[in-house]
Amino acid sequence: MAGRGTRLRPHTLTTPKPLVPVAGKPIIDWLVSDILKMCPEPVEEIGFIIGDFGKEVENNLLNIAAAHGAKGSIHYQYEAKGTAHAILCAKELMDGKVIVAFADTLFKSDEKIDTEKDGIIFVQKVADPSAFGVVKMDDNGKIIEFVEKPSTFVSDLAIIGIYFFKDGPLLRSELQYLIDNDLKEKGEFQLTNAMETMKTKGYHFFPGEVAEWLDCGNKDATVYTNQRVLEFNKSKNLISPNARIQNSTIIPPCFIGHGADISFSVIGPHVSIGEKTKIKGSVIQNSIVLSQSQITNQVLKNSMIGNHVKVVDTPKSVSIGDYTQQTH
Repeated sequence: MAGRGTRLRPHTLTTPKPLVPVAGKPIIDWLVSDILKMCPEPVEEIGFIIGDFGKEVENNLLNIAAAHGAKGSIHYQYEAKGTAHAILCAKELMDGKVIVAFADTLFKSDEKIDTEKDGIIFVQKVADPSAFGVVKMDDNGKIIEFVEKPSTFVSDLAIIGIYFFKDGPLLRSELQYLIDNDLKEKGEFQLTNAMETMKTKGYHFFPGEVAEWLDCGNKDATVYTNQRVLEFNKSKNLISPNARIQNSTIIPPCFIGHGADISFSVIGPHVSIGEKTKIKGSVIQNSIVLSQSQITNQVLKNSMIGNHVKVVDTPKSVSIGDYTQQTH
């Protein structure tokens, strides 16, 4: 998660993308929670590989690890040199079994990780494999090839950015070999190159399929992810008891945070409202409004509003005759 999240700007100018909230929790918090559900064994330590995001971000990440019962640690990648280089920044955590996850993606899976397998690469079928790294399998379901953004059809199983390695020291050794010998692909050190070498040494990789894969790469994708996460959790009470709601209709599923104040509005479905945000006289659906913002007399759909934002309009007095059409 060392990148700057340029595709999600302006929302990542002050908040790293993995800490942007969807359905009331940071993306990285949902990701950690979903990974831990798949683990048949306790996770002792969670390492976060970041750039220079500052102490507040680091403390937030450490608190997320602690909330899930694990020790947290911070590791730094100050220059983008590829996935292999980033993972190696946390090489001291590779003494046993290792899970690697890229922090701008969420998923839904009911599977448990089979920790007896050498390695598992989580994948999902996609309509257009040319936009992704994909895996090719043999007749026994073992992965025999990794192909990055194939120009001709190889497979429709896209790598979603979550991996399990039974042998952490071997992974560390192969990553270090790439760095030591300056073995780059497209100018960067790639994890898939290390996995190819592991495969030639008898390490067997298998696919792990997920039911749903959610990207948080840009605004539209993040708003859609918010919608899906709200659906996954709609059986839970997502409205804070400390939220103030008067003369308003809430169409579930919606998340409404602590201290939010909603009046004379229609909210939902699929809306997340951050803490201490005030909404008045507005209609909002399928949107994210973050914390301590003020929205007055607005109609919002498929929108994302940041923290400490003020969007206020004055109600208009209009006189429109019969059979008139007004469009914007």
